[in-house]
Amino acid sequence: MQDQGPQDLSRLDENFASAPVEDGLRWIDIRQFGLEGRGWTNTAHPFDRLPARAEGLVPDPVWQLGRLSAGLRVRLVTDATAIAARWRVLFEPLGAPHMAATCVSGLDLYVRDGAGWHWLATGQPQEFPDNTGALAPDLSPGRRELMLYLPLYNGVASVAVGVPPEAFVGRVTEPQGGDARPICFYGTSIVQGGCASRPGMAYPSILGRRLDRPFLNLGFSGNGRMEPAMARLLAELDPSVYVLDCVPNLQPGEVTERVEPFVLALRAARADTPIVLVESMPYQDAAHRPERHARYTAANVALRRAFERLRAGGIDRVHYVQGDGLLGTDGEATVDGTHFTDLGFMRMADALEGLLRPLL
Repeated sequence: MQDQGPQDLSRLDENFASAPVEDGLRWIDIRQFGLEGRGWTNTAHPFDRLPARAEGLVPDPVWQLGRLSAGLRVRLVTDATAIAARWRVLFEPLGAPHMAATCVSGLDLYVRDGAGWHWLATGQPQEFPDNTGALAPDLSPGRRELMLYLPLYNGVASVAVGVPPEAFVGRVTEPQGGDARPICFYGTSIVQGGCASRPGMAYPSILGRRLDRPFLNLGFSGNGRMEPAMARLLAELDPSVYVLDCVPNLQPGEVTERVEPFVLALRAARADTPIVLVESMPYQDAAHRPERHARYTAANVALRRAFERLRAGGIDRVHYVQGDGLLGTDGEATVDGTHFTDLGFMRMADALEGLLRPLL
């Protein structure tokens, strides 16, 4: 299918003609396109996910994980027949034993065509800290809208897109889907994107494309534990929906202690915003490991009881997603029983799409 650019050309901004030309390409700092996926602009560093004042308020691991660029992205329009990228990452190693370097430290490029968003290329990290490479060196002629996702488990100090000097390049100034209010996903390493093969395969990214909506990825590996400070921060946002997927990192007693105050804090600030509570998915090995089975089922029971108390207390527009069936029944959706493969992320997106679509 031939690539198609946006129909409303009034969405386009300047051509960035003054950007420097090096090695035969015009290099444009992606921040000039308008960085999407940040809930706050008053950050300590340009690609942080939490505001600067969160340091010292949230647990230090959460603050450090806020440096990672999960869910951050830019959109642009261009008629370039070649797209390159260069980016500097903050941390080593580039990958992990159970997670590809393309997920941890890579880039992911998508194109909008007549069927929606479609994968186009992945930036594969080779060295620390700097990488430069062709993403799509031989594109067909025509103007098209692109979206570039940043790394899921690394931070970046800088990212630039390279195009031939004669190419048209423009900003996309209209909010994705026409609605500026994002879906806010808050949770654990699963929300952050572990262990997708590349940044576009985290389930918040998949749902952002399917629903054609902006989104925030506030997943924090090993965390997402519903601390009061995080409730206060999330209450500052004005999303279209809150999706709270925190149970995998909470003990049953913590679910009982933390879920209701967290939801009440959001509801006090956002009286009409839908809130979605997501159970833990079944651990894929739990059928043969009784302790693992008891761990996640007890946490899910505690979440269900918290949800029922909220509803009994008159807190409406709170929705519930059961864990059974989130990943299917074949045991093929994770790398370690807990963290998702791309198959797992697709199944998770399938499970949430039907609930989120009418809420939007």
